[in-house]
Amino acid sequence: MKMKYIGGAGLTAAAMVAAVPAHAADEAFEFWLNPSVSVDLDDDTGVELETAQRFRSAADGRVDTYFARLWLNQALSEDVTLGGAVERRINDVVSDETRLMQQLSTRHGLLRTRLRLEERFVDGTGRMGLRLQPRLGVAMRLDDRWGFYTNAELFFTLKSTSAGGDDGLTGLRTQIGVSYAASDNLALSLTYLRQHDFEDAGPDEVGHAPLVGIEYSF
Repeated sequence: MKMKYIGGAGLTAAAMVAAVPAHAADEAFEFWLNPSVSVDLDDDTGVELETAQRFRSAADGRVDTYFARLWLNQALSEDVTLGGAVERRINDVVSDETRLMQQLSTRHGLLRTRLRLEERFVDGTGRMGLRLQPRLGVAMRLDDRWGFYTNAELFFTLKSTSAGGDDGLTGLRTQIGVSYAASDNLALSLTYLRQHDFEDAGPDEVGHAPLVGIEYSF
């Protein structure tokens, strides 16, 4: 059962960027790696161990991040999937974090949507943060092995992880990339990712990253 497919919409991304106020921004180069392993429990249910390594420049004041997520995914129909996950996130220098996630993913022809809710628990704060992330996109097959996708995702902070922290619209992530089915079990992807974090107290932070995905399914 292959229930996860990355998708997005380039025109939607452009519209989202145009809709937010312009701010001065600190921009930096990053490198993201996203290996994952999944296995089917039955025709409609699967589990996935997703990991990520995000390498950033310390000279720009940004920290490397590593996480592991354990997903349980349930296909409600051919086009609708419900998922839940627990994540442990390790951050260099700053506090580590645990997250709980719930998400609903849908497919409508070429269109892809995903709505994710996150409960965030940063070590030492004693406070739960809450964030909503809607994503809209397009995905298509180019042939039997190659695929193309592009997406745009907004980050709405409903409750900050710290008192007095930023809330409201706090980020925009856009992606464009290609995927390759190397075999029945192994899928590879290469993505250009732009992460724009909106900051109330200073210049926005923008990261540009190649994202390499490696997904193996049993």
